[in-house]
Amino acid sequence: MAIVLGENQYGKAEVRVVRVDRDDAAHRITDLNVSVALSGDMADTHLTGANDKVLATDTQKNTVFAFARDGIGDIETYGLRLARHFVESQPSIHRARISVEQYPWNRQGHHSFARSGEGTRTATITFDGEQATVDGGLTDLTVLNSTGSEFWGFPRDRYTTLEETTDRILATAVSATWRFSRAEGVDWEKAYHTARASLLDAFADTHSLSLQQTLYAMGSRVLENVPDITEVRLSLPNKHHFLADLAPFGLDNPGEVFHAADRPYGLIEGTVRRDGA
Repeated sequence: MAIVLGENQYGKAEVRVVRVDRDDAAHRITDLNVSVALSGDMADTHLTGANDKVLATDTQKNTVFAFARDGIGDIETYGLRLARHFVESQPSIHRARISVEQYPWNRQGHHSFARSGEGTRTATITFDGEQATVDGGLTDLTVLNSTGSEFWGFPRDRYTTLEETTDRILATAVSATWRFSRAEGVDWEKAYHTARASLLDAFADTHSLSLQQTLYAMGSRVLENVPDITEVRLSLPNKHHFLADLAPFGLDNPGEVFHAADRPYGLIEGTVRRDGA
């Protein structure tokens, strides 16, 4: 039986980069977590240990910092610059994937900032020497509807204990990734903020009979409002809130006091795409 090397890649993961723009008295903060993954003609180093085609991961880290010196701008543009550099500067590298997380900060003064809880912006850029693909997105966007959500009509068997409800709290921490139809000529900043607002608006507007229904509404709203996006992948953990039993204390609980369960949790995932995409 022959043994062969399969697909492989290597890179530098989670390079933390903070850039301070000091062009005027009101400074600007860009706070990133950047991961690089490279693949190509890497068989020799796996089979013989030869490193003549291996761009050291320390070099990759230094490149991430050096490119930040010229300015970062939109993380999609920054990732495209890095991906193209690695492929075009190293003959042995045929494909580069750059993953970027951007942590938001709110201004408190000219040079004072507080970490925001509005979710983390993400981008993944892949370049193979000819074609670039760009995925935008966000993670940890925590949202809650205190009413306007139901869950009933589900199958019941000998293991079912969950009661049906026509009024419940619906809460989730949204992780969304969207694929752009092109890698050039996109207003990345506008696309991100429009997509994020679309997710929030659809979550708030949808009278939900299931979290799956809400997922589809959220993805659809993004596609309706951002023409450059072809599909949206969503992961929605159901942050369960259970009505606390106050009867042992002689108290009623008319839907006011809840236990916010940490785990286990339902996890709803799905993709919403344009027909034919």
